[in-house]
Amino acid sequence: MSEHNQDKHKARQQKVKEQVDAKIEQAQEEKGILQVITGNGKGKSTSGFGTVARCVGHGMNAAVVQFIKGMWECGERNLLERAGVPFAVMKTGFTWETQNRETDTQAAQDTWQQAKLWLQDESIDLVLLDELTYMVSYDYLDLDEVIEALENRPAMQSVIITGRGAHRRLTELADTVSEVRNVKHAFEAGIKAQKGFDF
Repeated sequence: MSEHNQDKHKARQQKVKEQVDAKIEQAQEEKGILQVITGNGKGKSTSGFGTVARCVGHGMNAAVVQFIKGMWECGERNLLERAGVPFAVMKTGFTWETQNRETDTQAAQDTWQQAKLWLQDESIDLVLLDELTYMVSYDYLDLDEVIEALENRPAMQSVIITGRGAHRRLTELADTVSEVRNVKHAFEAGIKAQKGFDF
């Protein structure tokens, strides 16, 4: 790189640094974050679990609520439970497995009762509500009740909600919304889900 280009690059990077520093300076409010990770792409739950691991890695407390994948082996659960993270798991799987709306609704309600307790517990820094969006879409959980629990949680508690088709009221309430988009997926090409990668 020529000296002229090096100087231009340095000036450009200095300008970026100044903009970032100004944003950091302005971001002074401290509060728990509500994040919604939605969209049709792979990686929503994985992203949520990554944040749980980060939280625990800092010596903080996290809790996980799994609304769908409870019948499946879960590598993240195997690891995080050993690290002391409590899990509430909706063990029925989901409607395409049970075809029983009544038992699915009851299982969702039972799991939600534990979630509500954690959403009131100031000692828990982060709650992951994995696949909650489906529970709202299928009317297994009352959206108003979910919103109320989120709004009334401890001020410093963060919450991550994952799942496709997040309700507009959840995304409006959220501080951060990420949408995961599918560009290509191995399953569509007939590749079986891989232990240690997909679950």
